Amino acid sequence: MPKTSQAAGLHRASLAKLHDLDAALELMYYGWRGMTLEADDYLAKQGLSRSHHRILYVVARRPDIAIGSLIEILGISKQALNRPLNLLLERKLLTSQRSPEQHRSKLLRLTAAGQRIEQTASGHERKVMREAFDRVGTRGAAAWMAVMETIADNN
Repeated sequence: MPKTSQAAGLHRASLAKLHDLDAALELMYYGWRGMTLEADDYLAKQGLSRSHHRILYVVARRPDIAIGSLIEILGISKQALNRPLNLLLERKLLTSQRSPEQHRSKLLRLTAAGQRIEQTASGHERKVMREAFDRVGTRGAAAWMAVMETIADNN
């Protein structure tokens, strides 16, 4: 897939700046698009989307996570989780088992196929991050991490 500095055919410089932080907001938007472009293309070929990847990503890092905990981590409603979760279960990318301690709770785990998809999609994103961090150096990467941690603390 050819690399491009444009997202959805719109170049960053073509937008009027209505506030002094608009450039930073646009960089967040275009940076996110740039990081997820290849992963999203791969996921689409698998019949999946970003919401499916977010679920796979969390479950890969928290095997046997309860659905309630997944909802809390993702910051979405049960209704918003329902469709993508059901597709992942139907496609056998996740398994769901009753918790031995809390029978009303279901625990999620990736299957081997789910692991492959999560690793491939996340690998595309890690590659973009690694290339960017390599270009800006250790100090630039540390500054980016500090800004993103501060923003993430707003959750």
